[in-house]
Amino acid sequence: MQALLRRLAAGEPLSRIFGKRAFWGLEFSLSADTLDPRPETETVVEGVLRRIPDRSTALRLLDLGTGTGCLLLALLSDLPAATGVGVDITEGAVQTAMQNADLLGFSDRARFLVGDWATALSQSFDIIVANPPYIRSDAIALLPPEVACYDPRRALDGGEDGLQSFREVAEAVPARLSSRGILAVEIGAGQAAAATAIISENGLIVDSLEHDLAGIARCVIARPALSGSRRQKKVGMGRRPD
Repeated sequence: MQALLRRLAAGEPLSRIFGKRAFWGLEFSLSADTLDPRPETETVVEGVLRRIPDRSTALRLLDLGTGTGCLLLALLSDLPAATGVGVDITEGAVQTAMQNADLLGFSDRARFLVGDWATALSQSFDIIVANPPYIRSDAIALLPPEVACYDPRRALDGGEDGLQSFREVAEAVPARLSSRGILAVEIGAGQAAAATAIISENGLIVDSLEHDLAGIARCVIARPALSGSRRQKKVGMGRRPD
């Protein structure tokens, strides 16, 4: 007990101490190579599911920078006929995601690969999700200790403006997204305008900005230009606080 109290006093979050985090009603194991999933990331899952009228469809999912596998596995839990691939540059993260898939009963529908975003893939996907690093390099030291000291820096550091990894995702996705596919990417507070511009520069059309419970634009939803006529008329239709 004393050891536990010392760790708590040092700012270590309970999720790290116990190695578990609840996300989308599921329990995920953490490791030193994975980001600790947070509630605002569920905005990505909600945004995708709202755009799937028939959840029994056999969809192909891709999760870039999968970490614990939380985005992919959360979606598979609500899409019983879907299959998916999770990619992460870190071997340790891939091993953790595989463990979570097995523990949650999704190992037959999910596979995980070590790779640099989508560069190792050749097939197309109906849904692509990502939670790339989006903290500016010079702002990491200003984060709460439970984030700055315990989440892997690779999963936080988005470069000089926080959007370097977002650019890499936006560049890689068009070749991997099916003609009527959906892209959903988490972004940081204040990044919506820059993120939507990057999406447009890479030939995709922004469908909407999804807001988290704090009213922050937290996720960009986009589609290929060929399906632009079917997109929502208005950006910003996502969830807002009551």
